[in-house]
Amino acid sequence: MGAPLSGFIADFFLQRTENTHLAYLSHKHSIINYFRYEDDILIIFDSTHSDIQTILTDFNALHPNLHFTAEVERDQTINYLDISIHKTPNNLRTSIYRKPTFTDTIIPYTSNHPTQHKYASVKFLFNRLNSYDLQEQ
Repeated sequence: MGAPLSGFIADFFLQRTENTHLAYLSHKHSIINYFRYEDDILIIFDSTHSDIQTILTDFNALHPNLHFTAEVERDQTINYLDISIHKTPNNLRTSIYRKPTFTDTIIPYTSNHPTQHKYASVKFLFNRLNSYDLQEQ
């Protein structure tokens, strides 16, 4: 584990880097939208103007300690955080994405864990369900 401030400092550093370089990179590569949560970034760009490898090269040149990797869409779908985004001819559809290692296991009520941990796991799942605005499939 790192220092308690390490997450804050990393986020501050990324925000400063974005504020310094993102306007230039957005213009250079025709980036339409840029979304970041912690260290996960989703970039929507005009593929007729630029390609992912060029964008990746420019992002990796921002600072020697930053290393970006890319995941490209497959079959008109890309996963970002725990959401699958499906591109259709007219719009985007979303669904919940589960990593292959996801076990869908929560703490059993009969286990020896503290009661507040058990309630917290159920509350987390309930809040997560209510926070998504999923379109009907």
